[in-house]
Amino acid sequence: MTDTQRITAPIHVGGPDGPWHEVYEGMEQHGNAVVYTTWGEWLPFAVVDPALRPLLGRDWQRYRRTADPTVRYRFVASRLALKFTAAAALDTTPAELDLAYKLGGRPYLRGLDQIDVSLTHTDDLIAVGISRNGRIGVDAEPSSRLMSFELLNSHVCTPAERLELEGLPESRRAAGMLRLWTLKEAYTKAIGQGLRLGFTEFGFGPGSGGLLAPDGTAAARGEWAFSTHEVLGRYLVSVACHDAGLDTSRDTATRTMLDEGFMGAVTELLAPGSA
Repeated sequence: MTDTQRITAPIHVGGPDGPWHEVYEGMEQHGNAVVYTTWGEWLPFAVVDPALRPLLGRDWQRYRRTADPTVRYRFVASRLALKFTAAAALDTTPAELDLAYKLGGRPYLRGLDQIDVSLTHTDDLIAVGISRNGRIGVDAEPSSRLMSFELLNSHVCTPAERLELEGLPESRRAAGMLRLWTLKEAYTKAIGQGLRLGFTEFGFGPGSGGLLAPDGTAAARGEWAFSTHEVLGRYLVSVACHDAGLDTSRDTATRTMLDEGFMGAVTELLAPGSA
């Protein structure tokens, strides 16, 4: 199975109405889902919906304190997109999910340690990744962004990647650099390192995007999958998805995903007279 077959293809949602069933199906088939949208598609909902405060939860105060209206609505759109995506994946409602943040700002779903989420945005694009199999990272850039091979190759590319890009026609090098940049951003986000991990310390191949050592040899044994897609005709979205190899339940509904034996033991311990 190729990397692109292991990662659900990005799904375009036009706002709160979805199509959310595709997210649930992606979780059922692959254990992950990726959604992309624009903040403008969420603007009418964010402006008029009376349920916005309970939907935002602990993010409500940050939303209210943001003075710049463009920044404020981009913020609310990204959080709503993340919550609605997670709710569709977990067969619940967005207001039932408690979104919190780790050091560095990475979002997570409080109380759902089995589920990993990633959020990215650029210009008017928002992309969300969610996985039940392990870590996930997403990154997006405008596909028109020009990345100079001559200026950046020593900071972004491994020796093997430099050789590969040098063999391309000059007109294709910028696109090759952009693909590598988004893949590396997605991977470092997935492992929680961000820009702290030097981009020249790991690389990707020209085809499947498998994780490589600087000399071009394989650096993983199939536990990572990667994909890159062009969306909306003007953005590049890359995804890094880890399979921890755990026997995770295919049922990720928040009502039923907790282990019954564990819950039974807790109930017994809390019963009157059990102490």
